[in-house]
Amino acid sequence: MSRFDALLFDLDGVVYVGAAPVPHAAESIAAARADGLACGYVTNNASRSASAVAEHLLDLGIDATIDDVITSPQAAVSLLPDYVPLGSRVLVIGGSGIDDALVEAGYVPVRTLADGPAAVMQGFSPDLSWRDLAEATFAVRSGLPWIATNPDLTFPAPGGIAPGNGALVRLVAETVGRGPDAVAGKPEPPLLREAVRRTQAQRPLMVGDRLDTDIAAGTRIGIPSLLVFTGVTTLAELLAAVPDERPQYLGADLRVLGEAYPDVVSTVGMASCRASSARVEGGALTVTVDGDPWDAVRAAAALAWAAADTGQSLRVEGALDGLDRAVG
Repeated sequence: MSRFDALLFDLDGVVYVGAAPVPHAAESIAAARADGLACGYVTNNASRSASAVAEHLLDLGIDATIDDVITSPQAAVSLLPDYVPLGSRVLVIGGSGIDDALVEAGYVPVRTLADGPAAVMQGFSPDLSWRDLAEATFAVRSGLPWIATNPDLTFPAPGGIAPGNGALVRLVAETVGRGPDAVAGKPEPPLLREAVRRTQAQRPLMVGDRLDTDIAAGTRIGIPSLLVFTGVTTLAELLAAVPDERPQYLGADLRVLGEAYPDVVSTVGMASCRASSARVEGGALTVTVDGDPWDAVRAAAALAWAAADTGQSLRVEGALDGLDRAVG
């Protein structure tokens, strides 16, 4: 934590899953705050308002205010002036978080095309129905501008990994034959830039569980990122990450924030992290786990990424089996 002055946390899969807390998250955040770090909570989930999210965090024992929470509906509403006048009606395909953000900014949320909207805003809600998605297709096909709050294809739920807003946006896009006019949430820059502004950060760290949104968002605004494995990303996805989706730091959960982070030392065909290492042998990635198993993950990721950047295709199945067993 001594490397940074602010931590920007994704929420679903990092701090909580559904209503349940992620183990060790609240204590780790409290320790960061006690060390003087500002904390912002940056969520692509459009189903709830910033005030509802802040209340949930308080219920989990995390000291947060409404100003600490930055939501994708807030970012989406900030894009509306490029498409419609202030005070316009906006068709909401999603939850109350979108309604609240629209009203706060001076727009009028409506629920049907018959209400005369000037634009469409689509975000996640577990209560969306076929009729809602059909209403979106009717409106978009009529020529209205269409803003999606976020592109997350999946969503961590208590029962497992569920379809996210991005999957539902794709459904509408396939039906109407085009994509949204704008996407507001991570990895697009508006959400994180607002979080940096609110926390007044000079050395912020993005903390997330998704490569294509959380980590990519940090890359796009030029800040480092930490990937934790309490959400949706698998070790296989980590090793295959493209350059823009590679985190600078890895950890099992948020406890890593309070630890001395180890260096990874790389040479041709080998990478080591403390006592653990990874090697390329006969075109296959192999790992040696000694001590903290996440050190082996860090070494393996560095070596896999270096190989990919030089056009080398590695067989990683054996290494993944060993890493999966080691980290549980």
